[in-house]
Amino acid sequence: MAGISYVASFFLLLTKLSIGQREVTVQKGPLFRAEGYPVSIGCNVTGHQGPSEQHFQWSVYLPTNPTQEVQIISTKDAAFSYAVYTQRVRSGDVYVERVQGNSVLLHISKLQMKDAGEYECHTPNTDEKYYGSYSAKTNLIDFILVPGPLYTERFAASDVQLNKLGPTTFRLSIERLQSSDQGQLFCEATEWIQDPDETWMFITKKQTDQTTLRIQPAVKDFQVNITADSLFAEGKPLELVCLVVSSGRDPQLQGIWFFNGTEIAHIDAGGVLGLKNDYKERASQGELQVSKLGPKAFSLKIFSLGPEDEGAYRCVVAEVMKTRTGSWQVLQRKQSPDSHVHLRKPAARSVVMSTKNKQQVVWEGETLAFLCKAGGAESPLSVSWWHIPRDQTQPEFVAGMGQDGIVQLGASYGVPSYHGNTRLEKMDWATFQLEITFTAITDSGTYECRVSEKSRNQARDLSWTQKISVTVKSLESSLQVSLMSRQPQVMLTNTFDLSCVVRAGYSDLKVPLTVTWQFQPASSHIFHQLIRITHNGTIEWGNFLSRFQKKTKVSQSLFRSQLLVHDATEEETGVYQCEVEVYDRNSLYNNRPPRASAISHPLRIAVTLPESKLKVNSRSQVQELSINSNTDIECSILSRSNGNLQLAIIWYFSPVSTNASWLKILEMDQTNVIKTGDEFHTPQRKQKFHTEKVSQDLFQLHILNVEDSDRGKYHCAVEEWLLSTNGTWHKLGEKKSGLTELKLKPTGSKVRVSKVYWTENVTEHREVAIRCSLESVGSSATLYSVMWYWNRENSGSKLLVHLQHDGLLEYGEEGLRRHLHCYRSSSTDFVLKLHQVEMEDAGMYWCRVAEWQLHGHPSKWINQASDESQRMVLTVLPSEPTLPSRICSSAPLLYFLFICPFVLLLLLLISLLCLYWKARKLSTLRSNTRKEKALWVDLKEAGGVTTNRREDEEEDEGN
Repeated sequence: MAGISYVASFFLLLTKLSIGQREVTVQKGPLFRAEGYPVSIGCNVTGHQGPSEQHFQWSVYLPTNPTQEVQIISTKDAAFSYAVYTQRVRSGDVYVERVQGNSVLLHISKLQMKDAGEYECHTPNTDEKYYGSYSAKTNLIDFILVPGPLYTERFAASDVQLNKLGPTTFRLSIERLQSSDQGQLFCEATEWIQDPDETWMFITKKQTDQTTLRIQPAVKDFQVNITADSLFAEGKPLELVCLVVSSGRDPQLQGIWFFNGTEIAHIDAGGVLGLKNDYKERASQGELQVSKLGPKAFSLKIFSLGPEDEGAYRCVVAEVMKTRTGSWQVLQRKQSPDSHVHLRKPAARSVVMSTKNKQQVVWEGETLAFLCKAGGAESPLSVSWWHIPRDQTQPEFVAGMGQDGIVQLGASYGVPSYHGNTRLEKMDWATFQLEITFTAITDSGTYECRVSEKSRNQARDLSWTQKISVTVKSLESSLQVSLMSRQPQVMLTNTFDLSCVVRAGYSDLKVPLTVTWQFQPASSHIFHQLIRITHNGTIEWGNFLSRFQKKTKVSQSLFRSQLLVHDATEEETGVYQCEVEVYDRNSLYNNRPPRASAISHPLRIAVTLPESKLKVNSRSQVQELSINSNTDIECSILSRSNGNLQLAIIWYFSPVSTNASWLKILEMDQTNVIKTGDEFHTPQRKQKFHTEKVSQDLFQLHILNVEDSDRGKYHCAVEEWLLSTNGTWHKLGEKKSGLTELKLKPTGSKVRVSKVYWTENVTEHREVAIRCSLESVGSSATLYSVMWYWNRENSGSKLLVHLQHDGLLEYGEEGLRRHLHCYRSSSTDFVLKLHQVEMEDAGMYWCRVAEWQLHGHPSKWINQASDESQRMVLTVLPSEPTLPSRICSSAPLLYFLFICPFVLLLLLLISLLCLYWKARKLSTLRSNTRKEKALWVDLKEAGGVTTNRREDEEEDEGN
């Protein structure tokens, strides 16, 4: 603690040093430490320039070579360490803790002898020039603690410590005093001197006065008594109680039981039981029990006394204390008087019947086991088992075993069924065991054991009987499942848990359970499986929620299953329920169906967004600046919501022009991506505006070379965003800052644009020229730029074109390049010409003229004044329809004019074909006539005979 307070005081002092020349200081030495102990050395630098977070490099100069630098660790260079320190740096044994940007601590977790030497802290230069000190040194001193042979173990456990408080002061500390620490204590100091050859020479030795240390015992005396509770008859139980009287309030005691002088069992102070010889087997069979009834009482129970249990019993109690190594140290030990146990001899053979493990109530599916033990002298015995079901008086035969060992099973128990089977075994000559596996509710009732022995003196066999009642409880009727949650309404990214609790009075039954978690999303009416934990330990994940497995932890105990969901998202909103299936114990080794099942009530979980606590400084302010100067506008966050939230900062600007809307300048979204507003994409404006995150709660907008167009009002909008594990961003809230109005100091320049009211009607598809005029022109060193705007009802202002002061044209939209043109027609006139005016071009037009002059060194063109024109109204009239336009506007007429030429052409072609066909037919007919005439002439010349009829025909034909 002294070392920590010294380091704190060291840094407090260093923070008070004034800023001037660079000064490096380290913790003042020499520092005394022991081998195996930690050390922390502080280093601080002040008066530096450059970044607030400085780098540090640690080195050491060892006594064996004081001029050789051994590099240890650096905050700047991961490869700075020499080989002797590389492994210790990687393992974390040597590391640097940054306290502030200019302060660090060098930590060595476990000092070694070779760590002694002169330590140097060096800071690399970040100043414009070297000025001051850049390193400082301190000494770490050569000592080893060597415990005496009797205190080696306690020294290793830190119960014995020796601390050096200063050059001449030492302190011895002893914790957990023991009786062996009593005696005389003194300190012996030896003084040495080092010769020039570096050898140490003894000078003198002195001792302090002796101090007497007396150790008072922490224990109180006590006595041990023993009591016996039994009928001392064979087959009857016996309980021995060992009671401690008159001891401390809460002693730690261990008990040891002896039988006839031999240890048979012991229980240590932690409750751990140890049994000897055959008693371990008897305890496992439920015949014997050793327990601790209370802080001062121990019990030994024998549930069925036998001849082997006769003898003397004694208990020994020891008060102990746990050492640092975990072992028990005995403080004192006492023993009780002997308690003698003698059995009464039975007049006749007795039969003792019991259930195994003393369970007379079992759950269905469990195994029911009976023990029937006969007393008396050893002889051949036979046994038969009978069952009297509830609400019946007639016994049913279950099983029997003759003296020859042959087993017979009853009609209803002989064949294995769904419930299992029956097994009868002979444990020894007098002990028989009946086991019914996979019990059913119908197995409840009274069971009777009949032990028979052949008698030489009597005609009939001698028999003895014993009865016992058992109950088989139903799993189905008593199974209830409830679903609970501590927080049904969960904030986004938080954790919520669900507990599925089985309430069936099963505290005495460790039954295998299968738990199925089901989920119904808010947008569905169907339950889907999330996870199923089967009774044999298998985990089955559903595939409904893809990321559910990675963010869920399931823990399951005997009667409870807990579902823990981390990083809640809106996907987990919905209704949950759990289904529990109960199996019998043997189901781990077979594929039997569940004995019972139940479903919990549905529980709705709502995942909501946390309430935003964002507050932003809303105070307004005015800044009046000189032209071409720089300025900063602040956005200060007063409070914000808790948790891992991200902020988005949006800067807005409203120019001084009338009816100006808010324009987005810059946006730094929640992922720190910076986006430029639509109106600020030009290179000039990108260079002018910059945003910076100054601190966690302060953001600034830097405006460079303020000019006339920058006049107006500014504000920031802050948005809180939360990222859920599924990658979705959620906006929690938004706040706006107060307005910062930016004004310019008068420069003497004044731009005056003519305010003449102008309106014009133009016919559609015509050209129109809109003019903007200056009332006067400045000096020859003045340039002008003009920006044309357009606006119509129910729409915002739109920048059409910008004629820059250097003559470059910049269009608001690339598609406007063919539709309009802007130029300067004279020294005072600017013209906006619209080509092929459309109806959509109607609206109000106005111009804004800015004056530019050179400022600064080097010179730079600065917008120092501007003015707007009056709103000019343009009305577009529909054009008069022409014949071509009428034709094009009438679809039927257009179709007619398109089809009519084809129809006329077709008719003409048909007519020509008809004429051609008739002409050819006539030509054929004339050809035939000529041939006939030629034939008649030939005939006439040959025979000279011509009929009148033929001549008449020719005459008619000729006519």
